[in-house]
Amino acid sequence: MAMRACVAVMSVLVAAAGLVCAKDPAPAKGTPSIWQRQTLTNNWLGLGEQMERYGVTLGLSATHVCQLNLNGGLATHRRSGRYAGSYDLEVEADLAKAVGLRGGKVYALIEGSWSEGLSASSIGNLFAVNDDAAGNRSIDVTELWYEQALFGDRLRIRAGKVDLTGGFECRGCPVSFDGNAFANDETTQFSNTALVNNPAIPFPDNGLGVMVHLEPLEGWYLSAAVADAQSSAAETGFRTAFHGEDRFFSILETGLAPRIPLGGRTLQGAYRAGFWYDPQPKDRLNGRGAKRDDVGFYLSFDQVLFKEKADQDDAQGLGAFLRYGLAHSDVNEVKTFWSFGAQYRGLIPSRDDDVLGIGFATGRLARRAGYDRSYESVLEVYYSARITGWLTLTPSLQYVWNPGAVRGVGDAFVVGFRVQMAL
Repeated sequence: MAMRACVAVMSVLVAAAGLVCAKDPAPAKGTPSIWQRQTLTNNWLGLGEQMERYGVTLGLSATHVCQLNLNGGLATHRRSGRYAGSYDLEVEADLAKAVGLRGGKVYALIEGSWSEGLSASSIGNLFAVNDDAAGNRSIDVTELWYEQALFGDRLRIRAGKVDLTGGFECRGCPVSFDGNAFANDETTQFSNTALVNNPAIPFPDNGLGVMVHLEPLEGWYLSAAVADAQSSAAETGFRTAFHGEDRFFSILETGLAPRIPLGGRTLQGAYRAGFWYDPQPKDRLNGRGAKRDDVGFYLSFDQVLFKEKADQDDAQGLGAFLRYGLAHSDVNEVKTFWSFGAQYRGLIPSRDDDVLGIGFATGRLARRAGYDRSYESVLEVYYSARITGWLTLTPSLQYVWNPGAVRGVGDAFVVGFRVQMAL
């Protein structure tokens, strides 16, 4: 069984490599062919362009992930969770175009997914190998908020059902909260949870909240947010936010987004530092009562190290990232966390939009949590091949040390293949 799985996986990887090395078809005249389109439906057969004139942008994408555990973990033969997928329907309204309200914006995100992924059934690890696997959900409105920009976009206020990890941008860089240019999106970058966001930060699920982003000076920002600590992305949020205990998670972040001139090129970076506060009572890991007012600290850095071209808008080149997190070991299983890695865009000539990424992450576990091992670590390597404007194929490899930090469970080796489509 394992040999057949290996052969099947290698066949997929070889096929993907063939597509990667193939040259794009010649540009078509008039209506773009399926190979020149940015979306499969050519922006909803042209309807999208009509909607954009009135300030409404509509986007639909689908992600399909197939993963196999070839060695170690809990089991290598179980089929549950090998295939997972999701869809994202985004609607954004620019209210300046729509109704003349300058600086106003409304955003909605509707999501659905299938499968819990491979981690629980076959690996047993703490940091899931597929962060996009969200269980069997047909349709959830996971974000719905209004944003107002003031003082020439120096100040932005967002309120509604929010995703704290979605955050804002500074000089085009994803910043607050715990953003990262090279390790922040499970549909286009790394798949492992530990290389998407910092697991030492107990982010609440998407829920009602208020976020504020201020840029007093060009390249320097301050952000703060308060959100429902007991939220659920599957609910509206009114029940948990305004009834019962009414507890709110708070987070504060500041950072710099410098542009470093070097050799006639401008190298963009982003350096973030943040604090979080969670007022919920949490059971102490030693079993002796509960603790309130949990706090923690984190860092997230990324920096472009080399650019192939001087054009500021050209992203070909090498970048690196680093994350760190610190949480109270009385109530948090992951007491310290760090990760680092690199990304190269356009490594293969004529494949300017392809991305090679490698990342390593480790979580140090609290002794009082009762684990047999003191840490879990993961190494992930992926190659994102842009086949067309609407289709991206990404083979990946993951190696997990100490899955679940349990003695007797061997290190796991996971191969995966992701298909991302813009419809």
